[in-house]
Amino acid sequence: MQSLDRAFALLEIMADAGGEISLSQLADSSGLPLPTIHRLIRTLVDNGYVRQLPSRRYALGPRLIGLGESASRMLGTWARPHLAHLVEELGETANLAMLDGDKVVYVAQVPSPHAMRMFTEVGRRVLPHSAGVGKALLAQLPENEALSTVRRTGMPASTDRTITTPEAFAHEMTRIRDAGYAIDDGEQEIGVRCLAVPVQGGPAMMAISISGPEARVSWDFVETAAPIVREAALSLAGDLNNQS
Repeated sequence: MQSLDRAFALLEIMADAGGEISLSQLADSSGLPLPTIHRLIRTLVDNGYVRQLPSRRYALGPRLIGLGESASRMLGTWARPHLAHLVEELGETANLAMLDGDKVVYVAQVPSPHAMRMFTEVGRRVLPHSAGVGKALLAQLPENEALSTVRRTGMPASTDRTITTPEAFAHEMTRIRDAGYAIDDGEQEIGVRCLAVPVQGGPAMMAISISGPEARVSWDFVETAAPIVREAALSLAGDLNNQS
């Protein structure tokens, strides 16, 4: 059991380091002796959960992808009742999203009953700077990490409302942290407004959102919806922690 705990700890350290790390860095971060780390890493490499690079550094392995995809499907299953409750309460499409590297991936959705509604394919990946869920996710990071992310991805303009500079994005992060929610005000698609809230206290970084046409998702709607979406986020975090 101790070896299992240590192996999981090493994988988490590698993930926190960006997915690639040296043995000496693992030793510094874990406090474990190098022979122990080498033995555990060798087992993880043999089973495909870690791979050794030509530089002799180690990276997360391909077998973790399948585990992640299965976990993502289960997360969507657990989230659906919470998203369905939001749709019932507010009448607009509800989404759950997570960070996937430097992009945002949608992992669950319950559509609005309206004929004119927003639809985002589950599994779709988007840049975070112009999406409500992306902003809510990055706002959970220290500011330097959030700004490093948007600098790496670039900040292309999807519409004339898209935030396209790190300076303006830093100001937006402050507003989100103060308000407790993020807004995509036609920044990803003209005529669409999205309200997103971080799922704080959950087992992973996530955000949930409500999105719809500006004509229905008015600023009055946003003010009414924000506490309802926050409550759903707290409920989802509690449910996921109980599952784990």
